[in-house]
Amino acid sequence: MGTGGDISVNRKALRDFHIFARYEAGIVLKGTEVKSIRAGFANVGNAFAKIEKGEVWLYDLDIQAYAKASHTQHEPKQVRKLLMHRQEIEKLAGKVQVEGHALVALRLYWKDARVKVELGVGKGKLAHDKREDIKTRVEKREADRAMSDFNKRRK
Repeated sequence: MGTGGDISVNRKALRDFHIFARYEAGIVLKGTEVKSIRAGFANVGNAFAKIEKGEVWLYDLDIQAYAKASHTQHEPKQVRKLLMHRQEIEKLAGKVQVEGHALVALRLYWKDARVKVELGVGKGKLAHDKREDIKTRVEKREADRAMSDFNKRRK
């Protein structure tokens, strides 16, 4: 359970944003937070990042309290520091400064027994873009279904 695999995926971000670039970042966590993540109590659904004073901070990552913790406990939605190389942060800052671009947390995952966050630089989709995505998805599903039916009849 400790190595490899997604912990939480932000499907809403892929629906609501055009993602241009993806970055991997480490995350500073306390022991109770890691144990809670191992137990499956993490949600990256509304998480986003901001660059402040040359550091990257993650907001709205929901890691529920660890039930078996002793006297110390963490705040579920506290702001958490992300770990990235200086050059990556500078490159990211340049991309995010473009008007309308946001830094969204796409997924939380394990990599060599460490928790990592995948950040995406994206621009919010407009309503007609979302409708267009739904339309193409429906058309693809119908085409796949028609091909499947055609192939079943040929046998």
